[in-house]
Amino acid sequence: MISKNQQKFIRQLEQKKYRKREGLFVAEGTKVVGDLLKRYTPEAIYSTLQWQAPDGISPQIVTDEELQRISFQQHPQQVLALFPIPSQAGDYPQTLLNEQTLTLALDGVQDPGNLGTIIRIADWFGVNTLICSEDTADAWNPKVVQATMGSLARVNIIYTSLTTLLDYLPDNFPVYGTFLDGKDIYAEQLTSGGLIIMGNEGNGISEEVRQRVNHHLLIPNFHQGETADSLNVAIATAITCSEFRRRSARG
Repeated sequence: MISKNQQKFIRQLEQKKYRKREGLFVAEGTKVVGDLLKRYTPEAIYSTLQWQAPDGISPQIVTDEELQRISFQQHPQQVLALFPIPSQAGDYPQTLLNEQTLTLALDGVQDPGNLGTIIRIADWFGVNTLICSEDTADAWNPKVVQATMGSLARVNIIYTSLTTLLDYLPDNFPVYGTFLDGKDIYAEQLTSGGLIIMGNEGNGISEEVRQRVNHHLLIPNFHQGETADSLNVAIATAITCSEFRRRSARG
């Protein structure tokens, strides 16, 4: 049986201030929890009898009704776990950047669904590090965690000041960004590595970051006549990563 205090504690973790205070985040579902267990040691796991726990894992058994009360999902999937938020102590993103490795950065992306999808995209295209501006949505939000579908276990998330990071880089370091007045991504020469920056859903890349981007790219539209104003940031991220990887594979 799960106590009311446990239930209240878990529900509070929906809010960033409590996640920060406790250093914990919530993950749900067999896929998400299963992937995260390969990287992190859980603080606690609550599951129904239907969940097949991996060797060495002893969950607290709860009923379907109890799981529903602590879940952030409309239809809970057998298991909910609390994991420690990875410490960023000693993380210096500038030391992770080099011209042979592709890295993603987000400048003020606000929607949890977009952030979760971008983490999943990074995982798919083999981008191991995602650097987020300090005003980007919290990667440990339950909605973000769910949208990653387990990819959070394989992508390193770092929050930092993008302007400080970019000022640290050499002038000739390849820094890419997508802009409506950029150059056609399909016609431009692309390096195999470097930093790709994606901007806010409504405003794009901020002016202070834009000034530090040395390769302005455009994803062109192919519709003759009136068309959409822009692409969703997650879709634009997928297209951009795909083109970089296609060029790299082609050699």
